[in-house]
Order: sequence, then structure tokens, then C-alpha cells
Amino acid sequence: MNTDFIIKALDLELFTPLMSLDQSALAAVDARWVYVDSMPGFPCRVSLVDAQVGERVMLVHFFHHDSTSPYRSSGPIFVREQAKTANLSVNEIPEVLSQRLLSLRGYSAHHDMLEAVIVQGEQVKGVIHQIFANPEIDYVHIHNASPGCYSCVAYRAESY
Repeated sequence: MNTDFIIKALDLELFTPLMSLDQSALAAVDARWVYVDSMPGFPCRVSLVDAQVGERVMLVHFFHHDSTSPYRSSGPIFVREQAKTANLSVNEIPEVLSQRLLSLRGYSAHHDMLEAVIVQGEQVKGVIHQIFANPEIDYVHIHNASPGCYSCVAYRAESY
């Protein structure tokens, strides 16, 4: 039996205070605006879509696994200037994931990594179902495997 899941993007509200800062103020918080010069290559963690060439995105350091565990982790992410927070349906896979090599990391409620898998994007839905077959897995972080950067998180649908 498949365990239903829901993928959650980062909430735009986390980044709204940064949107009006100038380059100097952004640099003080390890962020800056950049212009997209290729596609794909600038996946937004709020809208869960690839930014278009010419679009402005914020490159910002973000604690995507801000937990009290040895697995606490952070790294760079992109946020589109005109992003709106993605609101996905149960078991929906955004296109930004389906075209990439991904690293899936299953964590327990205590934030310990219990499982890690590299998967082609077109297989991600089935692999998330497999990971959630383990009742000890509470959530799954999804990363772009090649650069290693955080993309989004999947939770058991019954938790939402």
C-alpha cells in the first residue's frame, strides 16, 4: 500500500523581509540578487518552478534542516523575485523535480537520517512512496543531487 505524501515548498513569507533590501544589506545576510542566464539552472524553492532567462532571483543562504541533530544543514537556494508559494496536491510532483537527478533523504521524528537514495526525477513519486513505507520515516528532504542543494520536503499526507 502506498503512503500518500504532500510536497511543501518554502513559504514566501520567510523571504519577504529580504526582498526590499539593497545589495549591501543583502550581503550582510549572505544573500544577493542575480539574473538568470540559463534554463534550467535556477530552481525556485518557493514556487517550485525554474526561473526564466532574464528573471531576477535571490541567491540566499538558508537553513533547510534547522534541527537539533547532527544532521542540521544549510546551503544556497534561489527564490524568484515574483514567486508565489506553491500549493501542491497530494502525491503531486512539480515539474522542477521531474527533470533532475535527485537525492532523497528520509528523516525520523528525531531528525536523524534513516534512508538516502539517488533517483532520476521521473521515478521520484514511486521512491517517495517506498521511503514512507518505513513507519520510522517522518519526512523526506529532496535535494538536487549534482549540486547537492535543497529543493523541498515531502511529508506524510495524513500529517497535513
